[in-house]
Amino acid sequence: MCVALPGKVISIGGHTALVDFDGSRVNAEAGLVRVQEGDRVLVHAGCIIQKLSENEADEMEALFRELEEIS
Repeated sequence: MCVALPGKVISIGGHTALVDFDGSRVNAEAGLVRVQEGDRVLVHAGCIIQKLSENEADEMEALFRELEEIS
């Protein structure tokens, strides 16, 4: 199973963005979706696939925290 994770764009360089996932920072391909620093995004397989609203990102992060507590 593959999961897309919500994160926040910290910086952009060309078609690559540095995305923060609750303290873990990862470079992700940003060429599929137009993003800016500060955008909340959904990342799958190293690619930003969607911009998220603050509310959507917060809800997803809360859900993932719940899932971590269960397992």
